[in-house]
Amino acid sequence: MTELQIALNGAVIHPAMPQTAEEIALDAAACVAVGATLLHLHAFDDDGVESLAPGPVGRMLRAVRQVCPATPLNVTTFAAIVEDPRERLELISGWTELPDLIAANQGEEGIDDIAELLSARGVGVEACVLGVHDTERFICSGNSARFVRLVIEPLEENVDDALSLDIEMEDMIAAAGIALPQLHHGVGAASWAVSRRAVARGHSIRTGLEDTFVLADGSPARSNVQLTESAVALIREVQT
Repeated sequence: MTELQIALNGAVIHPAMPQTAEEIALDAAACVAVGATLLHLHAFDDDGVESLAPGPVGRMLRAVRQVCPATPLNVTTFAAIVEDPRERLELISGWTELPDLIAANQGEEGIDDIAELLSARGVGVEACVLGVHDTERFICSGNSARFVRLVIEPLEENVDDALSLDIEMEDMIAAAGIALPQLHHGVGAASWAVSRRAVARGHSIRTGLEDTFVLADGSPARSNVQLTESAVALIREVQT
């Protein structure tokens, strides 16, 4: 089954990007209603700053679960939000409301400790690789079995560069014999070429305002709901 993950928000500026727990919940419910099957979320504090603190993360999860009780929720652990790995681990250790999944960027210092901590608490971990170095690190770790999914993220704005990197990382994973379910996503306009290739190869995909402000046809995206609808149409087109 092709899963469609929607990355509702993050370190981007768009008039429709949700920040408060209530805004995120409303947007999440609207996206699920038109076809999203997974949600990737960033929490914000009362000042509108991205946060990994237990309070903002917990408020967001409770609000979204109230309106999307059956949809798996994935929360970022992005190092750019809290750069000190010890502080980041301490904050995440304090989470009382737990997500279903976390995104664990394999190139970040301290990510193994976070993955181990939350995995022991019953949280699924997505291994995220953003380039060849991350992919090599992931392969060499030899612990792919601990993850529920591999997220391949060729974060190149140029379409040809994004597709080339996507192919290179996927080929590395295949050569290593790693058979985890895969989810692919890019950024900007190139994200749609990456998604189209991924769906054709039987993989899951992601879109959302964290990743792109344009629809599959190149027109501006007014909302996460529009991006969800565009991705659903792409999946149907490729799979027909």
